[in-house]
Amino acid sequence: MKRKILKENLFFSMTWDYLNIFLPSQNQKSNKTVKAYCDALTIFRRYVSEECKLSIEEFEFEKLTYDFILDYRIFLENKGYKPKTVNHRISVIAAYIKYVAMKKTELMQIYLNVSEVPYVKETQEIKEIIENPEALQMLLSSPKPSKIGIRDQIIMTILYDSAIRADELINLDLLDVNINNDVPYLRIYGKGSKERIVPISENTVLLIQNYIRIYHASGRSSPFIYTIINGRKNRMSERNIERILEKYGDIVRKIYSDIPARIHPHMLRRTRATGWYRDGVPIETIAVLLGHSNIQTTRKSYAKPSAEMLKSEISKSDTHLIEELSEKTLWENDDELARLCGLR
Repeated sequence: MKRKILKENLFFSMTWDYLNIFLPSQNQKSNKTVKAYCDALTIFRRYVSEECKLSIEEFEFEKLTYDFILDYRIFLENKGYKPKTVNHRISVIAAYIKYVAMKKTELMQIYLNVSEVPYVKETQEIKEIIENPEALQMLLSSPKPSKIGIRDQIIMTILYDSAIRADELINLDLLDVNINNDVPYLRIYGKGSKERIVPISENTVLLIQNYIRIYHASGRSSPFIYTIINGRKNRMSERNIERILEKYGDIVRKIYSDIPARIHPHMLRRTRATGWYRDGVPIETIAVLLGHSNIQTTRKSYAKPSAEMLKSEISKSDTHLIEELSEKTLWENDDELARLCGLR
């Protein structure tokens, strides 16, 4: 006789609550993060049903053994996913089980078993920035003075000048852009709905004024960056932002072949933050500007000295050593000096 399976014992029985209530509301995850979690759990569901030939209507938590998740990890690796992607998808499963186990303590052992599955070793990626200032200037000024060009330039300029994330730019409303203050700034709602103020330069203000005159002539509140779909203003997608940067990156690369192979929004953020660090801005200030709650995140990802900085520090060290040697007396008296010179 087939055993009756209770709904609450099914692995996917609480995914809706987890994705739609817990993550966005209680855990304050961004829409982008929630989508990434949803994608990871969806891919796992397909693995269960298509690869393992198990019905999700019968797939219980107890089937989630150490070996089952290890096999899934190996499956993802064999599919050619990068270690970072594999590890993220495993971590999402573990995070979901932990959430369920907090409500059903009898599942805590399953969470512990899954969390012991080793992650794939990740190689340290070199996070590229635009090192050439002439290439950066050309990128930001390459759009033509057309209506679309003015929009594209404001997108790239704000991403660089303020070092905000692409999704933060997309979620900006006209009312969040304050250019009439003594210190013009953007009001940003970042990860976890955390609000922060990011100042912008006077040059950026001039571009914004021109952009508002063309795109926000009515003055009514609306998405700051938008596209028109069926006669309505809609927030631009992050993929569209990426395409814009790729387009102008390809133009600049014809002149400056040393720029990275792909220009993307986060590269502008990283380039700006690295520039702040190299100009002597305290790492604590940079962390606040970037919206980092953990300063170690800033230090790890953005505190990258330039070749010039390294050379300068080495030169300081060499100079200090030479000065020490020049000041140090190599002989005690004239007789010692005479002996060093081969005299008696």
